[in-house]
Amino acid sequence: MQPLHLTLKSRVPQVTITKLIIAANIIVFVAMLSKGAGFWHSPNAIQLAWGANFGPATQDGEWWRLCTAMFLHFGIIHLLVNVWSLWDAGQLVERMYGHLRFAGIYVLSGLTGNLVSLVIQGNAAVSGGASGAIFGVYGALLTFLWRERESIARYEFRWLFWGASVFSVATIVFGFIVPGIDNSAHIGGFLTGIFSSILLSQSIEVKPVSRNTKLLAAGVIVLACVVLVLNIPAPKYRWSDELLLRKKVDEFLLKDQAINRSWLQIMHEGNKGEATFDSLANHIDEEISEPYEQSFEQLSQLPSDPALPSAAKLKNILQYVEKRKSESQVLADKMRSKPIMQLPQP
Repeated sequence: MQPLHLTLKSRVPQVTITKLIIAANIIVFVAMLSKGAGFWHSPNAIQLAWGANFGPATQDGEWWRLCTAMFLHFGIIHLLVNVWSLWDAGQLVERMYGHLRFAGIYVLSGLTGNLVSLVIQGNAAVSGGASGAIFGVYGALLTFLWRERESIARYEFRWLFWGASVFSVATIVFGFIVPGIDNSAHIGGFLTGIFSSILLSQSIEVKPVSRNTKLLAAGVIVLACVVLVLNIPAPKYRWSDELLLRKKVDEFLLKDQAINRSWLQIMHEGNKGEATFDSLANHIDEEISEPYEQSFEQLSQLPSDPALPSAAKLKNILQYVEKRKSESQVLADKMRSKPIMQLPQP
């Protein structure tokens, strides 16, 4: 009996899809490093900017995150473990199912795994990584080995089947023990890999999977996805509102720096004695009070949902703006009513 790996290699000499997926993961990781991601650990903010899976963001019209999250990794260890696992199993599974079927199993497992993660973790975590898709590859590997067990040498079947089983179970158990591991994506991807491999199966020697069995597998996948979508927890807030708050707060901080520079210039003119107090008061109105009043009106119109992460920061800024506006107006009025020998420090 010819060894399984030789039989498979004779059918599919190259593992093009496996290599492309690994290359894509590495390229994305290097690109993220160049944009400020950490080598050992990447902050959630960077992961979100690159397309990580997160309830408020994904459900706010950014469903593409279910796909992009498959190519993001939180550090070099995370990446290396996934690349090694994919290379170890991907070569076999791509040859077992063919290029297109393998790609279908990988993508479908990754998407469904991320969907399960969205249901289980929802608003609680930012998730990313190829693990869900890779567990789907292992599920497809085990399904193929079990179906073809009579046509595989006994020692080879034991080595491959039980090795892959122990790895899958141990990794899932490890995920329950160690916090921060997205075990929901692992389990969802693994189960999807089993059913999608039945749907996309092709055999070496055993009788092919019946049409009814394939339809049943497809029905299970579709039904599971429908149930998952219907049970996604409501997001705590709108991600677009949070992004808007962050943008407007950053814009105000830059504007505030410009206002403070104007204030220093007004102080300089006042201390030199080259301008009348009435003129200085007009400058304060135009360059200090009015910009703060405009900023207050603009910031007050922003979403005020207290669940937004930036809501507390916005509240503090509004208080600051109102205070600075009021102080500058009082100062300008005093300057117009009586002489002031020295302007206060900002």
